[in-house]
Amino acid sequence: MADHFFSNHCKMKFKAEIDIMPHKELLDPQGKTVAHNIGHLNITGVEEVRIGKHITMALDAETEEEASAIVDTACKKLLANLIMETYTFEIESI
Repeated sequence: MADHFFSNHCKMKFKAEIDIMPHKELLDPQGKTVAHNIGHLNITGVEEVRIGKHITMALDAETEEEASAIVDTACKKLLANLIMETYTFEIESI
C-alpha cells in the first residue's frame, strides 16, 4: 500500500495539445466547402482550408517522456484514424 501511495505522489501533471488533421493527399470536403463559401462573407485571399480536430488532454506521469509516450499511444490507438489522419502534439508540465 505504501508503494502505491509513493508512486502516485511522484507523478507530475502535464497538458497535451493534440492536433489531428486529414492526410494532405485526401480530399477534405468540409474544408473545401468552407473555402468555397468564405468569399460570401467578404473574406478574401483564402485559397485553401483544411479542417481537423484539436484535443487538450490533462494527464499524470513521472516524466515528460512518459507523458509523451502515453499521448502517442492514445493518438495511435484511439484518437486518430491513421489511415486517413496524421497527428502532432506538444506537452507541457502544469
